[in-house]
Amino acid sequence: MISTGIQVPKYIHEQLSPKQWQQQKRDHRRSISELIDDYLEKRSHQQKDPVLDFLFEYYAFRPSYLKRWSPGFRTLLIGGSSHDWMFDEMETIGENCFLDIQHFDTDRISAIKWILNVLEQSLERKPSFGCFGMHEWAMVYKADHVRHDYLSLRMEKDELAEFVESRPLVCTHFDAFRFFTDEAKPQNKFELNRDKFAEMEQPGCLHTNMDLYKWAFKMYPWISSSTIRQAFELAVDTRVMDMKASPYDLRDRGLEPIKIETDKGRQEYMEKQMSIYERSQPIRKQLIREYNYLLKALCD
Repeated sequence: MISTGIQVPKYIHEQLSPKQWQQQKRDHRRSISELIDDYLEKRSHQQKDPVLDFLFEYYAFRPSYLKRWSPGFRTLLIGGSSHDWMFDEMETIGENCFLDIQHFDTDRISAIKWILNVLEQSLERKPSFGCFGMHEWAMVYKADHVRHDYLSLRMEKDELAEFVESRPLVCTHFDAFRFFTDEAKPQNKFELNRDKFAEMEQPGCLHTNMDLYKWAFKMYPWISSSTIRQAFELAVDTRVMDMKASPYDLRDRGLEPIKIETDKGRQEYMEKQMSIYERSQPIRKQLIREYNYLLKALCD
């Protein structure tokens, strides 16, 4: 219930006092800083990191934006009008402010609908846990040059190829599949392409769950930074697991391999994959809620 005594848009459903939003803003920045400040310092000295490099280069959301707090578009910030919010979508009413839907680029409504469809379809599907991280192996199978050429492999190329050929490839995520080598693509159980992206997404997939971060920041600052942060934290842990199960040797970086070439390793992988899935579902549901709120406000 909004009780400021002034008229606000009907899509505003929450208000935060100065103490509340200032605390949330500080907490958000501190949490993100704890995750990425050491990385940013190392990156400034041209040191590579196969986990966070992926999250900032492949997903291409600037660290400075990730640190920048947004309440989401349904919240009125009491006493926030004098604060420098560093994005133009904020509108003021007296001493208060909110993200004004009138600043939203309506050309992006089709993107909202497409992303919402991906999220809703993947929410409803039964998760699959049988891939065992073979996508990273398929990306270096019989390759003349590996993608992360600054990293060494845990197997010789011939041994690696023999292992890939001994296991089924059952990737369902097109944006992983498209990086398979030409020799590996025909071995995948599913024929994947961009047109079938939403149709094939399933919530057990590591890359599908990392993509929750992408779908969250795609609509920044309209999606709350709380949701973006949760999605980023999940993406970090998921990428760590992804790299541990990969053919790369990352022990000198503190990442002990999940040896999916063994029964024990595959069991470990499945257990961790199921845990990632369980963590992903509340975030996926929250994103769906926020996207639906946004779409309804735009279409009313």
